[in-house]
Amino acid sequence: MREDGRLLAIRRADNGTWELPGGVLELTEAPEDGVAREVWEETGIRVEVDELTGVYKNTTRGVVALVFRCKPSGGVERTSAESTAVDWLTPEEVAERMAEVYAVRLLDALDGHGPHVRSHDGRHLLGQSA
Repeated sequence: MREDGRLLAIRRADNGTWELPGGVLELTEAPEDGVAREVWEETGIRVEVDELTGVYKNTTRGVVALVFRCKPSGGVERTSAESTAVDWLTPEEVAERMAEVYAVRLLDALDGHGPHVRSHDGRHLLGQSA
């Protein structure tokens, strides 16, 4: 998250959807190190990891995602093999461009009441509202 409140997002190369940067941790990698690595690889932006803001379980795929609020510390936006666009979005643009299950992750990071724990089926939140 930048000081002006804009949020870093990518358009994925494999399916064209807008999401937050992320990926799978290496076996020996601390979560914070994995966050910084994945953001750098996908966006060209270096980040300082701040705090855990949410835990999101995809009940269909059995995947649990941890989301951390970060602040940029260097680098220049660039695309990668995993991203066809990198942009700093307003919260309104996040809600417009992203599917509910991804938008809520970024919007949860803004509210300061985390960490949030949510479940979804890959498309919609389950048992709660965004």
